[in-house]
Amino acid sequence: MTTNMTIDRDADQTSRPSDASRPTFSHLGLSTQCVHSGEQRQKPEGAITQPIFTASTYTFASTADLLRFVEGEEQREEYGRYGSPNEKSVEAKLAALDGAEDAILYSSGMAAIVGLLMTKLQSGDEIVFFDQCYHRSREFCSKHLARFGVVTHQVPTGDFAAMEASINDRTKLIVSESPTNPHLTSVDLEKFVAIGKANEVETLIDATLATPYNLRPIDYGVDYVWHSATKYLGGHNDLLAGSIAGSRELLDPVRKLRGVLGSVNSGHNLYLLERGLKTFELRMERHNKNGLAIAEFLEAHPRVGRVYYPGLKSHPSHEIAAAQMRGFGGLITFTVKDADWKETSRVVDAAQIARIAPSLGGVESLIEQPLVMSYYHCSPEERKQFGIDDNMIRFSCGIENTDDLIADLKQALEA
Repeated sequence: MTTNMTIDRDADQTSRPSDASRPTFSHLGLSTQCVHSGEQRQKPEGAITQPIFTASTYTFASTADLLRFVEGEEQREEYGRYGSPNEKSVEAKLAALDGAEDAILYSSGMAAIVGLLMTKLQSGDEIVFFDQCYHRSREFCSKHLARFGVVTHQVPTGDFAAMEASINDRTKLIVSESPTNPHLTSVDLEKFVAIGKANEVETLIDATLATPYNLRPIDYGVDYVWHSATKYLGGHNDLLAGSIAGSRELLDPVRKLRGVLGSVNSGHNLYLLERGLKTFELRMERHNKNGLAIAEFLEAHPRVGRVYYPGLKSHPSHEIAAAQMRGFGGLITFTVKDADWKETSRVVDAAQIARIAPSLGGVESLIEQPLVMSYYHCSPEERKQFGIDDNMIRFSCGIENTDDLIADLKQALEA
């Protein structure tokens, strides 16, 4: 049996223009891309994995070599704050997975959004957010950007009329998560992009919970896709990283400012991220399977009040999620029926497999009570505004066996 397969070794659409030694795998399957995209076929010393580069400084053999670099004739490394071979490889892999021309890596997800917004916004500019979002994103925009004269408008998630009504000639960016955290609301990306284009405003989607496996916002025309690579992309709860994907033209000034701010990763951190990405598709298949099965179990349990999971028909945005997403991820939010915060905390404490911790997307299942973990210092009025109930639990499915996780949640609910 012969396979009609060709690999273009002349250029890689997802790497930087000069990286002719990086073959293209965009026409092949996702796992093939996860393993091979962005990497040189022959690496230093013949290593099969990318060596870890620990250098902060890169030398030139002569002034003539330096001149070729500064005049743009040769793309290479100069100083660690501007990039490294490890970074270049992982960025190309991430761009391939997101279907983007380029991607920029940062030291964390928050460093990525801060770097992008600091590049795009100046005093007098405005941005519009859907209100279901990571609380630190909200805090940075409403509290810290406000100190520099940037105005943030928050409108109800999915209310496109309210979003468009908030746009004016000072608006530079509209922002949303899809799905949102922790309510798992999926946003209609066609409508989102249409509003941006009609008003000549750039668009940003935080696709951390979806991942490139389940959703590729670039395919819908979104300008910037943001990931906390700490989560599913790294996948092992052992690193911090963030990325912004988009066109090279739009990302060029973002990359230049990152070189000033210095929000870069170490070689070892990048090695861990690249290794995690190689099993990305395999892990996401299990996260999706576990997520749907556990959501269905919780929805049927008599002690559970409400389940937020886009794969359930009961979720208000299920039809949007089903139309846009390949799978629905491993994050589930649910409420314990007729429970106060202390009774809810006892369910969390009774879990024996899931660990009590923030974050999500790793191979280990995690459980938390948002009231205690992330919103403890908020007033009851603020928590109500953000939709955080006292009896709410957020469960991040790892890749453990489905039946084991369900049995553990069952005993925790019935303890």
